[in-house]
Amino acid sequence: MEETKQQLLQRIDEDRDKLIGFFREFVATPSPNPPGDTRDAVAHIARFLHARDLPFRLVDPEPRFPNVVGSFDGGSDGKHLVLNGHIDVFPAADDGWKHGGPWSGALAEDAVWGRGSADMKCGTSTSIFTFMYLNLIKDRLKGKLTLTCVSDEETFGPWGARYLVDHLPEVHGDCCLNGEPSSPYSIRFGEKGPWWVAFHVRTQGAHGAYTHAGASASWEAMAFCHDLKAIEAIETPVPHNIGKALEAARAETDRAMGQGASAIVPKVTLNIGRIDAGLKVNMVPDECRIEADIRLPVGCEKETVQKVIDGVLAKHPGVEMEEINFMAPSWCDPYGEMVTHLQNNVERLRGFRPTPVISLGGTDARLWRYLGIGGYVYGPSPTGMGQRNEHVPVDDFLHTVKSHVLSAYDYLGGA
Repeated sequence: MEETKQQLLQRIDEDRDKLIGFFREFVATPSPNPPGDTRDAVAHIARFLHARDLPFRLVDPEPRFPNVVGSFDGGSDGKHLVLNGHIDVFPAADDGWKHGGPWSGALAEDAVWGRGSADMKCGTSTSIFTFMYLNLIKDRLKGKLTLTCVSDEETFGPWGARYLVDHLPEVHGDCCLNGEPSSPYSIRFGEKGPWWVAFHVRTQGAHGAYTHAGASASWEAMAFCHDLKAIEAIETPVPHNIGKALEAARAETDRAMGQGASAIVPKVTLNIGRIDAGLKVNMVPDECRIEADIRLPVGCEKETVQKVIDGVLAKHPGVEMEEINFMAPSWCDPYGEMVTHLQNNVERLRGFRPTPVISLGGTDARLWRYLGIGGYVYGPSPTGMGQRNEHVPVDDFLHTVKSHVLSAYDYLGGA
């Protein structure tokens, strides 16, 4: 086993420039979502897989959002590991970038630059390379390896991972490994649940000089938002082993997601993302739409939060609620087998053991956790994710590749 792992590492080092080249071209192929057309980026992946005679097919229930799915069996029976990554990225403005704009894929300052480099073309490239390297030694593996590259994670995945999980049982497996940004120092075993809701405020309105003639929807909206913060006081007990892991991960949670992140991981949070009101400055608005992003921690039920919201709505009879989208919080065993493999291999490569954490943001790994399948995330640092000058240091990229290749090999009982 040790000799094979050393050979895998040597092969990755020899292929360094080819791997970076694929990653750069991937970033340079725009795939913003919205609008969500990922066909060019999928073609980039397909060319790579086809040139190496790797098994794959396209699954495209919506032609603009094709997904890449491939599988191969090892030399004997064993566990089934699924690799998952997404192809679509956040939209991007063209100005304000240090190195050639959002779709440059530039190699500068020992990093690859461009929209989606961190979220998550580094991780998706890693899944593709893991699939490639282990296919070369498949006879030495036990079980099965499946690759899933999906096209609409940024919009909750109706044509991507959600479609695959719902319609292709072959992608379920026994464990899912994902390369979303996590930081080299942490392994995500769970995540908070996003609940997006809209509130509609309707009042009589009036001329802007006649504020006595009709109530203002904007003032009512501000008062409502202030009262809605009551949901952040909800106490949420967490399962014992999850609470133990969260306490042990406080320092690394702050390191990966910013100072203060550990304090809100177990809390309900509220972000008022949009407030739209008024037609003209000298009119008292008669309508206002509020869009809120509520994040539910592990152990918190949607119904618990709804009860508090209902109490706030009762105080504001002119406000109506609309659900936009909901994904329940998800988690799996923080001390599962894949965690151990990742920790051992990262320690071998970098001299430290990454800590299991729960993330603030969402990933497609949740869909496997909903099925009771372990879903683990290990990727580069999220620094710059979704911002101008998003980039991934080359060393972090290669480290992610090596960590996934070795851990997937261990999970599949490589000999």
